[in-house]
Amino acid sequence: MSSISQDFAPPFKLIAPFFILGSFFYLISSLYVFSFNIEDLSFLNPEVLGFVHLFLLGFVMMIIFGAMAQLVPVVLEVGHFGVELFYAIWPLLLIGSVLMVFGFLFSPALLPYGGVIVLVSMMIFVMEIFMTIFKVEKLNLVMTSVLISNTFLFFGIIFGLLIALAYAGTINLDITSLLRGHVYLVVAGYIIVTIMGLSVVLVPMFTLSHGFSMRPLEIAIGLMTTGVVFVVISSMFNIIILEYLGYFLSAISLGFYFYLIYIIYDTRPRKENDVYAISLMFSYIAMLVSIVLGVLYFIMGSEELLLACGWVLFYGFFAFLITGHIYKIVPFLVWFERFSPLVGKQKVPMLADMVPYKSSQAQFIFSALGVVVVTIAILTKSDMLIGAGASFLVVGAVAFIRSLFYMINFE
Repeated sequence: MSSISQDFAPPFKLIAPFFILGSFFYLISSLYVFSFNIEDLSFLNPEVLGFVHLFLLGFVMMIIFGAMAQLVPVVLEVGHFGVELFYAIWPLLLIGSVLMVFGFLFSPALLPYGGVIVLVSMMIFVMEIFMTIFKVEKLNLVMTSVLISNTFLFFGIIFGLLIALAYAGTINLDITSLLRGHVYLVVAGYIIVTIMGLSVVLVPMFTLSHGFSMRPLEIAIGLMTTGVVFVVISSMFNIIILEYLGYFLSAISLGFYFYLIYIIYDTRPRKENDVYAISLMFSYIAMLVSIVLGVLYFIMGSEELLLACGWVLFYGFFAFLITGHIYKIVPFLVWFERFSPLVGKQKVPMLADMVPYKSSQAQFIFSALGVVVVTIAILTKSDMLIGAGASFLVVGAVAFIRSLFYMINFE
């Protein structure tokens, strides 16, 4: 378990906008699912591309950036290089995300503008994180993973901007080939490597696990890094064997990562299954299901399997991993800022007291039902089930927003 110190933590008012905006993007993404036409679902469909960018940029990236703003200086035990820069990151990411979604849905001419704004937002983030990391003399494994993931993000957004320019007709490039590299750089290279690094800090901290070896994480990050590089090279030079080797190494990487998470959970002294624990259980089960669907796609070649794989990865793994951690991170940050000065002077709440039981349980149940129903709808091509699943997702998202504001405003 990595050492954690709150001495270098930025103020909560800097972090809160990332979490609040991310939660509303989660709701908007859930509402978006109502517009899916099951017959037109395809990864190159503008509506699907709009949804993917709405979910990844508005929800996943927004909340990861907020969490990184808090966790990076805490783990490194140094202050941010320029903490005020985060006040510019979320407005730029918000504007850029909206422009890109509108570009995919209504006017491709908006894509370069949205892409440039997102690029500026992410470049500020990447450079600030790099400069903060460079303030320490020796990196641990977690911060090495952050360095690797942010390097992939840098190249991923460059690829994304080139694709946006090509999509708008500004330049002439092979969008299909670059798209594979862009997706893999952002999803596997940035999001999954970041999750690997941060989860071995957050999961042990919230479950009180300790004494486990970090060797499986070293192997997992090494294999995932190699896999991403292979897939990106294959997308640039059309080397098919490298592409499939990259996918294979990535799958093996996830196996080592899951083994480490199992060890952490198996050694945890805190055994209660609160909303955090069950959310993580669901997320990791969803990741395994996504891998199975991906393997079936390579065997059978059905696009429905690939779409279902992506859906379960996004809304099953990413969403539940993020929302589950929010139920721990936000109470911790609010408690530290609002109640820690009162310790020894008056009675203060426990962290568990700050999590609303009914709305958090409702969020988990309805969101989980939504993920399962939409997955079945994609596989069976059922528009009726799409609507039913979207309804569950919207109720879950509203419950999540209610829980978030309850925790932020806890008195």
